[in-house]
Amino acid sequence: MTTSNLFNIDIIKKYDKAGPRYTSYPTAPMFHTGIDGDVYEQTLKDVAKSDSPLSLYIHIPFCNTVCYYCGCNKIVTKKYDRAQPYVDLLIKEIDKVADTMGDTKRRVMQLHLGGGTPTFLNDEQMRQLTDHLHKRFNFVPDEEGEYGIEMDPRECSETTVKVLRECGFNRMSMGVQDFDPIVQKAVNRIQSKAETLRVLNDARNYGFTSMNIDLMYGLPHQTVETFNQTLDTIIEFSPDRIALFNYAHLPKMFMPQRRIDENAIPAPQVKLDILEHSIHKLLDAGYVFVGMDHFAKPDDEMAIAQKKGNLYRNFQGYSTHADCDLIGLGLTAIGYVGGHFFQNAKEMETYTADIEAHHFSVFRGYALTEEDHLRRNVIMRLMCDFALDYKPFEKDYSIDFKQHFADALDDLTMMQDDELLILNDTGMQVLTAGRLLIRNIAMAFDEHLRAKQGDVKFSKVI
Repeated sequence: MTTSNLFNIDIIKKYDKAGPRYTSYPTAPMFHTGIDGDVYEQTLKDVAKSDSPLSLYIHIPFCNTVCYYCGCNKIVTKKYDRAQPYVDLLIKEIDKVADTMGDTKRRVMQLHLGGGTPTFLNDEQMRQLTDHLHKRFNFVPDEEGEYGIEMDPRECSETTVKVLRECGFNRMSMGVQDFDPIVQKAVNRIQSKAETLRVLNDARNYGFTSMNIDLMYGLPHQTVETFNQTLDTIIEFSPDRIALFNYAHLPKMFMPQRRIDENAIPAPQVKLDILEHSIHKLLDAGYVFVGMDHFAKPDDEMAIAQKKGNLYRNFQGYSTHADCDLIGLGLTAIGYVGGHFFQNAKEMETYTADIEAHHFSVFRGYALTEEDHLRRNVIMRLMCDFALDYKPFEKDYSIDFKQHFADALDDLTMMQDDELLILNDTGMQVLTAGRLLIRNIAMAFDEHLRAKQGDVKFSKVI
């Protein structure tokens, strides 16, 4: 793969429109309140006897400062005494899930703590939470499982890194975004190189086996020259994975973004220049472009899984494990269990009242139809493999692929003309130039997006 083939400025400008990121299908705007805690409870009972693995996601919503670019579900507070009551609620929710599933033999192969800022919890609270998880669930050994946590170096001492490893975490993800002090001040994320690299080195020294760094392009005051310095620092450290996210300025949706000076946001051409330079630099440094905005070393599990056709996508992004049932725990957490999506309450008062009353705090979700499962799998394979073989879908769903998806394939003929992909009688192959625009290609198969065109706001694909 060459940068010139991957990054075609004229094609990117032509297709740079808003669209879903497809961490789920159907996407979250399709969730509705007809799915509640009773449906969740019955679904957990139904899947308890399955022998497939489990994945757990725990949402820690607290941050002690607000990053102006952030669009996550969070609670900004400096009151650290709010953490213990929340941990107590999580333990009750964990017990409710475990009790509902009964004496299940299902093994947990993935755990991810996200936020917010998971390291808002102190070391004792983190031990309390993880000890209870291991008491109630059957975790596979360290070398078999993916146990990840998002770290904020500003709230992470060497002792904390050591405790996290002792708690069973073997993977870490850290947001850097940009090391330039002017950019950091503009987005209220003051984070020095020294403290960031200290935590990264501590994690490596204590045996974390995989490290991911999040970067972001399109932030105020960024230029190719300034962002290049951040890239130099990150490449020198050599993390296993790098995520290069597009900053989507949506101040009507995310209130903190209203504090960003719109006049300081890079012009569209500058933003594209930063992206092109970054891709070129990461590829030259030996990273593989896995998909969308993710890069990995060639020997990383993510790159290997993609080669084998075993890559998967969920709410945490790309994953190396198969389509596990995902149990979401905590405020706003989303799970995927038994062909259903379930989302917990977004308001702390509601979540607290539900959990204290020994109820599940699910306020909305979605039950996938057979057609949804078909399209979900098509979009999944496109996002992960950059290719489709029609035969497995025809066999598993008893369809004639070309007939069933005639509208989608017709929509893709223009992309074929623009050399983004190749269509034939047995499948399709996404070409190098189409990889950055894989969201556009996937959108052709999204029947909900067709039906609600213009009703839902998404970020631009580039």
